[in-house]
Formats: sequence, C-alpha cells, structure tokens
Amino acid sequence: MVVHSYYEEDPRVRREAEAVRASGRPVDVFSLRRPDDPPEGELAGVRIHRLDVQRHQGAGIGTYLREYADFMLRAGVALTRAHGRRRYALVQVHTIPDALVASALPLRLLGVPVILDMHEAMPEFFRMRFPSASRPAVHRALVAQELASIAVSTAVITVNDALARRLVGMGVPAPKVHVVMNAPVLARFNPAAHPVRPFMADGTLRLVYAGALSMVYEVDVALEALARLRAQRPDLPVALDLYGRDFAEVPLRDRAAALGLADAVTFHGRVPLDEVPAALAAADIGLAPTRRTEFTDFSLSTKIFEYAAMGKPVVATRLPMVEAVFPPGTVATYDAGDAASMAAAIARLADDAPAREAATARTSALVADLAWERVSVRYLALVESLARDRG
Repeated sequence: MVVHSYYEEDPRVRREAEAVRASGRPVDVFSLRRPDDPPEGELAGVRIHRLDVQRHQGAGIGTYLREYADFMLRAGVALTRAHGRRRYALVQVHTIPDALVASALPLRLLGVPVILDMHEAMPEFFRMRFPSASRPAVHRALVAQELASIAVSTAVITVNDALARRLVGMGVPAPKVHVVMNAPVLARFNPAAHPVRPFMADGTLRLVYAGALSMVYEVDVALEALARLRAQRPDLPVALDLYGRDFAEVPLRDRAAALGLADAVTFHGRVPLDEVPAALAAADIGLAPTRRTEFTDFSLSTKIFEYAAMGKPVVATRLPMVEAVFPPGTVATYDAGDAASMAAAIARLADDAPAREAATARTSALVADLAWERVSVRYLALVESLARDRG
C-alpha cells in the first residue's frame, strides 16, 4: 500500500492493511514520516516504510504540489526496489493525490494489479481548499489527472455510493468501481471495553469531537453553539472536549477565548487511534460538524459511525449523504453553518431522554450492520480476486 499520510493516524488504511494481514498475506505500507519516527516500523504485523516527507497542512497550493511530487517520486523508487525482494502480488494506492498511482506504474507495467483507493473527490477538494482551483482550466486539469489515474489502475475503490455514482457518471466503467465504506472496527470501538457513563453522570453535558481541526469541519460553529447553550440554558452545564491535530487553519483557540469558553472547552490535541474509543466513552453526545461545500456533499463523516458504535447520540450537519444513510429518528441533524440550529439539536437530545435513547439504539443498530467486520468481507474478496501470487 502507498499512502500520502502518516500510517498510524489513518484509520481507513490501517483497517484495510490489518484486514489483509489477518487474511494471511504480508503487507508493506509506504507512507509519510513524522520527524521523530524511525524509517522502518511494524504495527499489528504490517511493515511500515516511512519515506522522509512530512505534511504541510494549511499551506498554499504550490507547497502541496511540491510535497505530492516529492512523495510520489520517493514512493515510486522505494516500491520498485522493494518489489525486487518482496515480489508484490498487488499494489493499493490511497488518494489523495490521485496521481500518486504513478508511483506504482513500474509494477503495473510488469503485470502487477493496482487498486486505486479514492478516499475523496480530488477536484472538488481542491476547489474547496484553494480558490485558484475554481478556475475552469485548473478544474479541467484536476479532472483529467483523476481520469488518467483511474485509467492506469486495475480497479477503483471509493468510500460511498455517491462517489461511485460520480465516477460512473464521468464515464468510468461501473464494473471497475467498488464501494468500501469508512466503517468502524467494532472490536476497537466496543463500549463494553470501557466504563459506562450514564448520561450527564457528573451533572455536566459533555460534548466530544474527535477528528481533524481543519477548515473542512465547522468546529467554529460548534463553539458558537456551545456559547449559545451556556447563555440560553444556565440550568444546563455543558463542556466540549476536542481531540485531534490542530493544523492552525482555523483560529479555534482564539475563538473559544473570545466567546468566553476558556473554562468549557478542552483542547486535548491528537491522541492515538487506539485511545479514541476511551475518549468517546467518557462523553455524552458526539459532534460531527461539517462545513457544507460541493466537496462535502459527497462526504459521510466516519465520526458518526464511531460515536454510534460507542453507544453515543450524535449531532451531525444535515448533508446529503448523512440523510441518505441515517433515516429520521437516528442521528440528530442541524443546518450547516447555523450555530442556533446546532444548539437546538443538542438541547433536544439533552431534554428528551426517551427520544434520545431510542435514536441512539437505532443508530447503533444501523452502524452494526455497516461495521468493518461486514464491509471487510467484500474488500478482501476484491483483493483476492486481483492479487497475483508469484514464486
């Protein structure tokens, strides 16, 4: 597997790599390297080759492109050299960038199948992230590299039906496109493995957000909703725990201070993936706030699944994919960008215990049906159908 991320921090890549390893196949991952990480490592039986490239989250488009090119070149060289020793049966390239599939091109030319795992719609992501990418010529170039990357691959994986329909609508043959949802591993997100917290057990409504503190997620709106709740409902003590790497794209700490929330918001920073379930178990309501854009209209937050798997009620932005997957009576939704709407959704969950418990039970049951333990069966079947064993 080749991935432009820090392997230990990427739940999807870890789920897939560990599933393949558990099926009996050895797995090598070529990933980014954090400054303090050794170049080689192993986690849950997966061998990690960390290439000396770091992320520059929040940088300009030029920095992103240089970073992508640097990693692509290093990954291509490392993968080709390793193939001489390891004789890979299959290569899986995780996006973004889509063009990272070029790192596997030497092996593809040797007959090794290549899966392109498209986590996001890259043209829409760039249009959201960089104003210059909204120019027609730039957008056409991004779509062209996306289609070229798909053409090079043997099969394409994407994360939900909406993204699959998007690809087929662009002319990608439907049999080439496979959906592998971002579903939680129930063995990892297991509420029975942690102390049970009764709702508002200490008299405080404890909200939790676990994810990147980036511009994609409207955590700033969550802060405003928290301030509204404190002003409108002095009878309802409320606090927010934020877990995740802060890339300083949004001045969240300054915003919390300006709203008078210094005593109500705790920034815990990034925590290892295996510690996230315990953080969720200690909360009352999970927040999945997502800024609505053309890009996020194709998105379905993994956080919703993780909160529900831990038996927590969820408040999420009312996005097309959220409404498509979670029917009324499951996840509590609010209007994107509307702090008053989010505050009202939180208050309704806090005030109506029967409705809250029923919604939590329905959401948890739905997530259990969509869990990685089920999804992985289809994923592994695809891997085995493509992998070419070599002597």
